[in-house]
Amino acid sequence: MFSVKIRESIMIAHSLPDPFFGPAQNMHGATYVVDVSFQSKTVNAQNVVIDIGEAKTITKEVLSCLNYKNLDELDIFKGHLTTTEFLAKYIHDEIKAKAEFTGSLLVCLGETHDAWASYQGDS
Repeated sequence: MFSVKIRESIMIAHSLPDPFFGPAQNMHGATYVVDVSFQSKTVNAQNVVIDIGEAKTITKEVLSCLNYKNLDELDIFKGHLTTTEFLAKYIHDEIKAKAEFTGSLLVCLGETHDAWASYQGDS
């Protein structure tokens, strides 16, 4: 399996209004390290999984819509609990829709130095 990994970071604010989340029900901030891995069993005619420049541009573009935002105020997230897992899938789906890439995509969000959540879609 071949892969190309891009790392960025974003800062967000949100709340998780459900008793399940204890103190995280309240407004709080999070800084995520975002790792996006483009994976493929093969490389293309140019011997790459995806052009690294394209991968970086698309990743930055998708994340810019979230960076320094209060997710509770964004219409696209109304009625959703914006958990780390939820955000990993959202970022995955947005990147997958924009990238000229046919392999699988893994998006991993590092919420702290010892806690991560990720989403990997099908090829």
